[in-house]
Amino acid sequence: MSVEEIDRISHWLREAVHGKPWHGPSLGTVLEGIDAAAAAARPREDAHSIWEIVLHLTGWTREVANRLEGKEPRPPALGDWPETGPVDDGRWQTARHDLFSAHEELGAALARFPDSRLSERIGGARDAPLGTGVPYREMILGALQHDAYHAGQISLLKKYSAL
Repeated sequence: MSVEEIDRISHWLREAVHGKPWHGPSLGTVLEGIDAAAAAARPREDAHSIWEIVLHLTGWTREVANRLEGKEPRPPALGDWPETGPVDDGRWQTARHDLFSAHEELGAALARFPDSRLSERIGGARDAPLGTGVPYREMILGALQHDAYHAGQISLLKKYSAL
């Protein structure tokens, strides 16, 4: 992967969050118009709420940024699926803001990451839940896929909430 390709991935990251990605609406677009009550709602008992998904994405996005900055791989600081806590519009806006801040941190870490290290493996043996044992390149592209996957879930939950 060349610096040119890192620039391309950075572009894809920006598009996935606030642009017009090829796969559908951006994460920012999907989250528009959702208030705290809708974000915390569970239209299906067996699904995470939109708010929980946002906290999950924030944690893993920050973890990927931390790994690019040289920190040891670990689960997100607040866990894989943090609790949302009390339903409050201010707290929901903070959660959304934190998600977008985490993506800015990832973009900055990616811009500083040397392309010569993209083929290096993260951590030791392959541990799928922790995301170790794969090259940095795979982790970065996986983060983009993770965003797209959960943006799709949020879109469906938003539709279920409207019924």
